Amino acid sequence: MLTRNVIVAARVAFLTLIVLGLVYPLLMTGAAQVLFPYQANGSLVVRDGKVVGSALIGQTFADARYFRGRPSAAGKGYDGTASAASNLAPTAEALVVRVRDGVDAAVAENPGLAAGSVPVDMVTASGSGLDPDITLANAYAQSPRVAQARGMQESDVRALIDSTATGRQFGFLGEERVNVLALNLALDAAR
Repeated sequence: MLTRNVIVAARVAFLTLIVLGLVYPLLMTGAAQVLFPYQANGSLVVRDGKVVGSALIGQTFADARYFRGRPSAAGKGYDGTASAASNLAPTAEALVVRVRDGVDAAVAENPGLAAGSVPVDMVTASGSGLDPDITLANAYAQSPRVAQARGMQESDVRALIDSTATGRQFGFLGEERVNVLALNLALDAAR
């Protein structure tokens, strides 16, 4: 009797492994490729035949000529395999120090930005640590630096921000935002 139960359990385990470990993932992958091929393949942005990034995953821009995304808590910066929040409480000393250092760096780097007016998303990571978007307030705060580094009028940079801005999701969720990669590509196209 015990042998029969072991054989039945082994068959059920094997069938479950095949169905849930092979058949179901293949069906979902196939459905995603048919229904959402752009998203299923990483939402890659291609310029001049080269992949320059993903529309859904942030990336690091260090040059002063480019807008910077939110800080990332994912691995060593926008690492999709380490997507996670910092899990620090609002009262954690490590978070307080990180934000204070971020505010000091933002004020030093962006002309005319005062410590009391630094947008929150300029110094805090998103829940995934991979957010590709910044708020309009963050983009406007960076616009003097970007304009100066590119030799452009700040009004022209702000016009690019406005032209690449996305409204609230479903018209009421979140804030107006701009995709950093799309904005930086628009800047490159303008200058």
